[in-house]
Amino acid sequence: MKFRFLGRTGLRVSEISLGSWITYGGQVGDTTATDCIKEAWNHGINFFDSAEGYHGGKAETSLGIAFKELGCERSDIVICTKIYWGGDGPNDVGLSRKHILEGAAKCLKRLDMEYVDVLMAHRCDPAVPMQEIVRAFSYLVDTGKAIYWGTSEWSAYEIESAYKVARAYKLVPPICDQPQYNMFTRERVEGEYRPLYTNYGYGTTIWSPLASGILSGKYNDLKVPEGSRLGIKEDQFMVAFKEKLSTEEGRLQIEKVKAAGEIAKELGCTMAQFALAWCLKNKNVSSVITGFVSSASAFVSDAKSTYHRASKTSQIGENVKAVQIAEDITTEMMERIDDIMGDKPAPLEYFNRDI
Repeated sequence: MKFRFLGRTGLRVSEISLGSWITYGGQVGDTTATDCIKEAWNHGINFFDSAEGYHGGKAETSLGIAFKELGCERSDIVICTKIYWGGDGPNDVGLSRKHILEGAAKCLKRLDMEYVDVLMAHRCDPAVPMQEIVRAFSYLVDTGKAIYWGTSEWSAYEIESAYKVARAYKLVPPICDQPQYNMFTRERVEGEYRPLYTNYGYGTTIWSPLASGILSGKYNDLKVPEGSRLGIKEDQFMVAFKEKLSTEEGRLQIEKVKAAGEIAKELGCTMAQFALAWCLKNKNVSSVITGFVSSASAFVSDAKSTYHRASKTSQIGENVKAVQIAEDITTEMMERIDDIMGDKPAPLEYFNRDI
């Protein structure tokens, strides 16, 4: 494993990290979650991501259970969680000072930890004054409940606004964002955020590096493999995503994945590993969040649970290999991907303006 600084801080995070996004339903039990975290730890992963809104907080609970069983030093792991969607009450959603402080307290209780390393605003809240948001997160940093705070899917303009408030009132500014980034989604990370890297050394912990699985290559025949995320009929997000595969846009993306797969073959790796390694070629990416799914209930039967846990843990080992594969990706290969995808953001000069 290799490590990168999280933005312009002294915090080092593993290039590959482990997330617990489970808004599409509970798919594995606590035992599998613990196995995955142990496997990640054994491969050198030290950065783990969650949120209060992931399966009603159960993802955080699973993380807390796993780390207690792991028995590692708290200082050896980097925990990130996010605040915005905390419940059904009128003050359980958004970024009011009330919800930020109360939500953070609940997150820590579920994680069974005294502090988190990075606490993120899961989205920006236009209904709340920026000064209130920045003051609340600054308070949590100042009182030791979080070491840093960051943003998730904020626009460059919103992040710039937070910095201006922090500067004006001598508060703590955010250090990083958690945007979506992959071969199909590049504009924000490679374009919109460019001034933030230069002006503030803003970091990124990117999610969906496989574009919900399309970039893994497992849907190249336009069929849904048994046991895959798209096979979960109850999940609305996955149902909509499955329908997209039958559209012209979906078929075009599959053709691009097939073309990119030829480069993966040259590297002697899977398409999924190549997609992860491609993200790591971007020096402004601090960590690539890979997925596992945790909840209090499992969708597999007891007869299949041992195999299911094994398949999840082995996937982590395969993902980590992307760290070495990234070293072998040449400039010529990156240019070929640009040509295949046809979505490289506009030249830097276009973005050299105030935001």
